[in-house]
Amino acid sequence: MPELENPHLVVRKKERLLQVFDGGKLIKTYKIALGFTPRGDKGTEGDGKTPEGEFYVFTKNDKSKFFLSLGLSYPNAEAAERGLREKLISREEYDEILKAVAEKRMPPQKTALGGEIYIHGGGTVYDWTDGCVALPDEEIKELFAAIPTGTTVIIEP
Repeated sequence: MPELENPHLVVRKKERLLQVFDGGKLIKTYKIALGFTPRGDKGTEGDGKTPEGEFYVFTKNDKSKFFLSLGLSYPNAEAAERGLREKLISREEYDEILKAVAEKRMPPQKTALGGEIYIHGGGTVYDWTDGCVALPDEEIKELFAAIPTGTTVIIEP
């Protein structure tokens, strides 16, 4: 993959695709696997759904149990607002999530909303993750090298 000046990623859940853009130009498309319950937006920890919305890469993990991984900023502000409204999280957890998002760092990962959502290796034979986005190891290696922390990731239904 060429060096990217202004990268962002778009995950199209229905099509099982991850697209890499540089500015407005599509650079590469990867086939992906999703959570074991692929339809719908993530609601709670353990539901097997891949979240939908806008996120950013908060970390690059080269010691992932799934080869390499890019950590996504879930729960985001929208999930936090829903969680507070539905009494799934406390006001303190809500405030912590919003502060982390405002500072573009890792939001709390152990809430009733779920967390630890990554783009990682492990393969794409079927939808098998707990809510993450999976690629073959060779492809996550290429993506991992090209995508810096802070990169925007849009996950569409």
